[in-house]
Amino acid sequence: MQRKALSKKTRFEVFKRDGFKCQYCGAHPPDAMLEPDHIKPVADGGGNDMDNLVTACFSCNRGKAANSLESVPQSLSDKAAMVAETEAQLAGYQEIMESKRSRIEDELWRVAETLEPGCSKKGMNRDWTVSIQKFNEKLGVHECLDAADIARAKFPYGGKRAFIYFCGICWRKIRGN
Repeated sequence: MQRKALSKKTRFEVFKRDGFKCQYCGAHPPDAMLEPDHIKPVADGGGNDMDNLVTACFSCNRGKAANSLESVPQSLSDKAAMVAETEAQLAGYQEIMESKRSRIEDELWRVAETLEPGCSKKGMNRDWTVSIQKFNEKLGVHECLDAADIARAKFPYGGKRAFIYFCGICWRKIRGN
């Protein structure tokens, strides 16, 4: 079959479709010179249609030469489906992680509100919230709520003394005393 020259537009469309990367080795400019490669060689009747062209670096294209591929690079529709699946999985993962973050924060403020009613609106010392979160991680929110109830019963007006007492109860629970 007579080889027909590829237009610059076709060459560019092949490169753009393939992300300006060699589909065999992943090389890309400026480290590699890209060329369109015929999946089915022209010598075997392959044409210049987009489905028969793939981006290759100079080295891979010369190495392949006029040999036919046993396994054709992944088609664009397969790539699109894989990207869509990856994006869906990533969105699901992010949703789960955001839900976890929200739950952890809600649990922190449940304990904080037991120690200092109204603190979720007016704020709380950052060191205290970090400590509460760590105790929640180690003991679970229900153990921490129990400790907060005990501390609040001992120091009904809350404040630093109630928080320190709460911490002592939590540490004793962690140590098993």
